[in-house]
Amino acid sequence: MIDQNSKSDEPHYRVCNYCEAMCGVMITYNPNAINHDKKIIVRPDANDPFSKGSMCPKALALGPLHYDPSRLRKPVKKVRGEWVNITWDEAYSTIEENIKSIRAKYGSNAIASYLGNPIVHNLGMLIFIKSFTNAIGSRNVFSATSMDQLPHQYAAHFMFGHELRIPVPDIDRTDYMIIMGANPVASNGSIMTSAGVKERLGAIKNRGGKFIVLDPRKTETAEIACEHHFINPGTDVFFLLAFLRVLFRDGHVKLGRLHNHVTGFDQLEPLVREFSPKKVAPVIGIDASIIERLVTEYMGHQRAVLYGRMGLSTQPHGGLCHWLLNCINIASGHFDGPGGLMFPSPAIELARKSSQKNVIGRWTSRVRHMAEFYGELPVSVMTDELVTKGNEQVRAFITVCGNPVLSTPGGKRLDEALPDIEFMFSIDNYINETTRHADIILPTPSGVENDHYDLAFNIISVSNNAKFSEALLPPEDGRPFDWQVLKELTRRLSQNGLGLFDRITTPRRIINWGLMLGPYGMLSHPKRWFSGLTLKRLIASKHGINLGPLISRIPGCLFTPDKKIHIAADVFVNRLKEIKRDEFRTLLLDAQLPTADEDFVLIGRRNVSTKNSWMHQVRKLSRAKKVRCTAMMNPGDADKLSIFDGEEVKVISRVGEIIIPVEVSDTMMPGVLSIPHGFGHTRAGTRVPHAEAKPGVSVNDITDPQRVDVLTGNAAFSGQPVKIKKLTSGTRHRVIPASNFDGRD
Repeated sequence: MIDQNSKSDEPHYRVCNYCEAMCGVMITYNPNAINHDKKIIVRPDANDPFSKGSMCPKALALGPLHYDPSRLRKPVKKVRGEWVNITWDEAYSTIEENIKSIRAKYGSNAIASYLGNPIVHNLGMLIFIKSFTNAIGSRNVFSATSMDQLPHQYAAHFMFGHELRIPVPDIDRTDYMIIMGANPVASNGSIMTSAGVKERLGAIKNRGGKFIVLDPRKTETAEIACEHHFINPGTDVFFLLAFLRVLFRDGHVKLGRLHNHVTGFDQLEPLVREFSPKKVAPVIGIDASIIERLVTEYMGHQRAVLYGRMGLSTQPHGGLCHWLLNCINIASGHFDGPGGLMFPSPAIELARKSSQKNVIGRWTSRVRHMAEFYGELPVSVMTDELVTKGNEQVRAFITVCGNPVLSTPGGKRLDEALPDIEFMFSIDNYINETTRHADIILPTPSGVENDHYDLAFNIISVSNNAKFSEALLPPEDGRPFDWQVLKELTRRLSQNGLGLFDRITTPRRIINWGLMLGPYGMLSHPKRWFSGLTLKRLIASKHGINLGPLISRIPGCLFTPDKKIHIAADVFVNRLKEIKRDEFRTLLLDAQLPTADEDFVLIGRRNVSTKNSWMHQVRKLSRAKKVRCTAMMNPGDADKLSIFDGEEVKVISRVGEIIIPVEVSDTMMPGVLSIPHGFGHTRAGTRVPHAEAKPGVSVNDITDPQRVDVLTGNAAFSGQPVKIKKLTSGTRHRVIPASNFDGRD
């Protein structure tokens, strides 16, 4: 750690933890620089064995975020509508008094917590957040999981025995890759931690291979792919069913060595028999001959993989999509082997024991009766729990590193509900669209003031690695670390006090023991006593350690009771029978009917320079030309509606309206509209740090919280029906209040 007041000529090496990619960076620090942007200079670390010199623009924000004048440095309290600085003890005491009072009056379930995405990018938060929510004692725990990767975890739980046993593509050794509903060039890989993913994809072509993208938009990844095919949003499940149907029909099924490690496989073929390529083609918008050819090419390569991500997760069939994707890779012999779908072997394994029992459906939400999954309820029902009167209605609200007003479906309705909450506090570094409603905000140190180890993303990495990033600087003014804040709140709010784990552990101790007891650790095998991993040895490596490529792990990595892959779990079979009986027949009829010119379906998108809603305040990132809040539309659709590029339109859904400029682009599939998430920094009371910020509008003012994946409860953002209305020129950006619309409850 460097003295804040002393210039250091010695480079500081760490990992950028602003997205999944785990890019290694080299930092030089000069406290004497007049311009804050020059004090912390970030460059790619060419010697990092995982990222090998790759770095996206987000890493450049390490310094600007640390010095950002809008970032809170002290706890603040709202007094008569104004924010005032208070001491840490006053903040803790105020929180303790109010939470205990509400719990005593209404019960523990009258307190709700929302856990934001940055938690998994923060070592201390990730380790101690569970103890904190346990101390609250409420069943109303929500997180970004059910807007993102819940279908992955659902499939992993039922097929492999643990929610964190998620397979990833062995991208570095595959020769043929089909990418569905994913844009890794923009996301840097997602549920596929892969720094330098653009180079990794390019390497597939360089070794004579091929990768193909199926997406309703010709994304940045599709631009460099060998092929791109448009697919109707929300219909991926039918492509996967047809793909699997051809595998069985043409005798391509080859379980190989997995034959003795799979159960229920015989049930699969009858389930998919009805879904021929010819029958599904009009529904998905891809010709049957293309489906047939893709199956043939996929099976013509010994090392091939089928991968799907966000577009598959955030739709009404998310759970089925990820189940089928796993089934296809297994049935074709492209699972648990080089170049296929494989399980990483991280230095610290988070999946340690079977969790098949007592983790799903132990309780349901008070409103809409949605089932919990590993202790959390679907975020789509969160606002209902706040506004629906009755016993155990939520009276206190807690947010940790999150901005659900912008990020959750139907966010405008949440924004309108929060002023009626009796008490709210947030752990956050900013007064944003959500935390502006809080009574207390507790800030924590910046990224460069924290140690870091990627507990979460090493378990979904495309190669096995380990790297510990020491803090560059000590926290300013003696501010407590995030994990210390969580520990103190846990101590004060728990009805049983701090447990032994919380009393004696720190992030460094946890990582040290995890490394020593892990598969590469000094305590894992007598021969490793003098050479195995420890925290000290990992820190000394500076650039990190490459632990080798992915290896075959079945059956040893399975946590199912019989140590087998469960192909035909009842939850998937029964759901598939439902859509075969009802939805598929309706879609076949709809595919033959013309649609009105103003009818569209909505999909999202993201830009490599931003991270959800929490990096738009950084000047270096938000002023990039490609960071635009627009509605992308196909030129043919624009012509039909007489809409010109840059013209503002009204986008209408069941729950609201927004006004947004159109970006006419031939990268869009006809009938599909693409609006990015994370924008909408327009609410009064937030702190917009600079004039160049691009507030845009929040797409979640029109996303419908009633649209969910029936199987998992994950929010179904993709494929939502919307209408487009042309406006007269000169209309300014604005948001239509959700309260103007019927059916908002």
